[in-house]
Amino acid sequence: MKTLAIIPARGGSKGVPGKNKKLLHGKPLIQYSIDAALQSSYISEVLVTTDDLEIVELAKSLGANVPFVRPKHLAEDNTPTLPVIQHAVSFLEKEGKHFDAICLLQPTSPFRSKGFLDSALETFQERQTDSLVSVLEVPHQYNPHWTFEANEQGILQIATGEKNIITRRQELPKAYHRDGSIYIMKTNVLMEKNSLYGDSISYIVSDEKYYVNIDTLDDWKKATELAKTLTL
Repeated sequence: MKTLAIIPARGGSKGVPGKNKKLLHGKPLIQYSIDAALQSSYISEVLVTTDDLEIVELAKSLGANVPFVRPKHLAEDNTPTLPVIQHAVSFLEKEGKHFDAICLLQPTSPFRSKGFLDSALETFQERQTDSLVSVLEVPHQYNPHWTFEANEQGILQIATGEKNIITRRQELPKAYHRDGSIYIMKTNVLMEKNSLYGDSISYIVSDEKYYVNIDTLDDWKKATELAKTLTL
């Protein structure tokens, strides 16, 4: 399976200005994701898509391929991830480069344990699903079987649609949420179905001690302290 790693890293950021090139525990934030991809046994190419010329040069110096500068209309605050990834794949396809799968690594979730990316790619190959996401288990108090939605009359209903609530924590089925660390999808699902997920999604459970999603200065402070304790 020929796999392309794509790391999106636009220059603008309101929560943490210039975060993708900002030093986190001695390394630019983007370097954590580039290094993880370069260390993988299964990634064929590592591509960074950015609109920032400084990030272009930084990413190249760190070993990533940056074959274009991302168009401004794909680098706005509200630009979805899907067209950004599709643009990168289309650019390479026009150059005659084709990949079976795409691995999306977001710089804002920088910490991945050694070998975790390869384990995810192996799981994706074994399960033969349209996509795979890294996840963390939802704490039992937030399990969807124990959460509620309000209808138009202001009456609470169990979020899963069940009529009777599960009374014992031990009987709750496990639930998971995406942690943002790894997304893998078949290229044809991305390009033909216009989806990062497709119809079938497999998963790999992350180690919670590596979890951070950097969106605010408080997140950055947390990541700085976390980086001091991790082996990457």
